[in-house]
Amino acid sequence: MKFRSPLRGPWLTSVLGVVLLAALPVVIVTGLLDYVAYGPGQSIPGDVGLLHLPAFDWPTRPSWLFRLTQGLHVGLGLVLVPVVLAKLWSVIPRLFVWPPAKSIGHALERATLLMLVGGILFEIVTGLMNIQYDYAFGFSFYTAHYIGAWVFLAGFVTHAVLKLPVARRALRTRSLRAELRVPTSAPEPVHDELVATDPAPPTMSRRGALALVGGGALFVATITAGQTLGGPLRDLAVLLPRGRDDFPINRTAAAAAIEPAATGAAWRLALGARALTRDDLLGLPQHTARLPIACVEGWSTVQDWTGVRLRDLAALAGVPNPASAFVESLDAGPFGRATLSAGQVLDPDALLALRVNGADLSPDHGYPARVIVPALPGVHCTKWVRSITFREA
Repeated sequence: MKFRSPLRGPWLTSVLGVVLLAALPVVIVTGLLDYVAYGPGQSIPGDVGLLHLPAFDWPTRPSWLFRLTQGLHVGLGLVLVPVVLAKLWSVIPRLFVWPPAKSIGHALERATLLMLVGGILFEIVTGLMNIQYDYAFGFSFYTAHYIGAWVFLAGFVTHAVLKLPVARRALRTRSLRAELRVPTSAPEPVHDELVATDPAPPTMSRRGALALVGGGALFVATITAGQTLGGPLRDLAVLLPRGRDDFPINRTAAAAAIEPAATGAAWRLALGARALTRDDLLGLPQHTARLPIACVEGWSTVQDWTGVRLRDLAALAGVPNPASAFVESLDAGPFGRATLSAGQVLDPDALLALRVNGADLSPDHGYPARVIVPALPGVHCTKWVRSITFREA
């Protein structure tokens, strides 16, 4: 197979590689932090053996912490897709080199390349499908995406160590500033398997290629950033499967099979030995906090929440200094329960919310009561709460 583009060469590949080398660690670290944010015993997947990260209590401050980490993980991951595709295009001739391994070092490089390319494509595809609620792959997204991330990370680190000296030499062969002034680009004057031996006539410069990739990344940012940043950009977030409303709904009451009778006049909050009606809760001191809520798919929103402080409910239950709180929902699904740490319970803005933006919660937003805690992953801001068990320290 012949590859005749005059643009391919070590310099262009190295430029794209440096961009990924700078940005992908941010995607990796924020993804691992989001795994930790779910809390001990609640991270998914749970049983990952030696891949289990050290557990620590996820902080509640700043309140936008999870919004930042998850937004960066998903948002930057999407923005890098054009760069990843361009990088793969730039090195595709190496996939057809024969023999495939010329030495032990070359075989190691090829193995890390397989882990790197296979890993990043797997992460991109499964991540995009998760954002769109498309689980056609038939296996657990959480388990596969997490293990796939470690495979990719191993390939990324090893490949970077092996290729960084090569990239440094390639970048020194020509000036980026000078290259951006060239209207068309001839093949790089080096002997390398990426450089076409029989190049086609140039139709685009390397600056044009870089502009195309950069424009693609900017376009993706434009149509996705609104899901995290909100405001006017949310109207441009055309890939949002939940619509472009400023207050998205991740799981509706109908999807969770919440019967209207269960949230009506007969509803009670089980609080230890006590059972409180919604009117009882409204009769307790109310607190309002403006807090973000962020979901693993990358969207987030900021709203004004009003309800009873969790620490007041803990005191009412006779546990003024709880070690944790176990929250259960009317939702029988896998995310219908969550454990909150002491810090999350005692934060002054941690609420059992009854109202949002001055109005009662809607059924889809968790009526009659839901949890809202600063910096807590949205899936643990449990809706349709039926009981809270505060555990002694």
